[in-house]
Amino acid sequence: MQGIIHLEDIRKSYYLGKQELQVLKGISMDVFKNEYVALMGPSGSGKSTLMNILGCLDSPTGGKYILNGKDVSRMPDNDLAEVRNQEIGFVFQQFNLLPRLTALENVALPLVYSGVSKKERLERANEVMAKVKLEDRSHHKPNELSGGQCQRVAIARALINNPSIILADEPTGNLDSKTSYEIMDILGKIHADGNTVILVTHEEDISLFAHRVIRLRDGVIETDKLNTNPATIAQPA
Repeated sequence: MQGIIHLEDIRKSYYLGKQELQVLKGISMDVFKNEYVALMGPSGSGKSTLMNILGCLDSPTGGKYILNGKDVSRMPDNDLAEVRNQEIGFVFQQFNLLPRLTALENVALPLVYSGVSKKERLERANEVMAKVKLEDRSHHKPNELSGGQCQRVAIARALINNPSIILADEPTGNLDSKTSYEIMDILGKIHADGNTVILVTHEEDISLFAHRVIRLRDGVIETDKLNTNPATIAQPA
């Protein structure tokens, strides 16, 4: 059975002059609907490159990528942008919030590109702000929020289009231990609500929240194992 994400022999190379640098060397895997997957690997393993391809931020040099039944491997940039907006919610380590907008406006921003009316944008933004328990900070700007609150705003923004997949790239990398566990608790609840979650992390304790851990090394999958006892309660070690 083919997953919501289906990769066949995905390869990615970059060129420095005439020298070819192979970053991904034949990745094949499926991620199924409502899975919770952690991607891990040392620096240079290819996990960030793979994340960019999964998120349709980059295209593979070779191989096939089927996302929700669509072959996105060779799509032009404009079509990829539409797929990203409809199918994928991104959560980044650096939050990527616009400083002049309020939390609510940041959350609603992706809907501007979908042609949704302002009234509906704000209604939907308020709904997802409630999911991350930040209704009382809706009208604060990013510099008036803590790091954990900014990350919760970023998670709400990722949810605004009801995406098929949440891609979280080192979402706890800039946070202290207590706040990191709070963020992982929120991601766990999003998964429990039916979302597919893919998490890139280098932190072993954070990977324990995922139900499946894929480890990369030197551009190939080293191990792909189920986590039979995932962490479910967010509390500092």
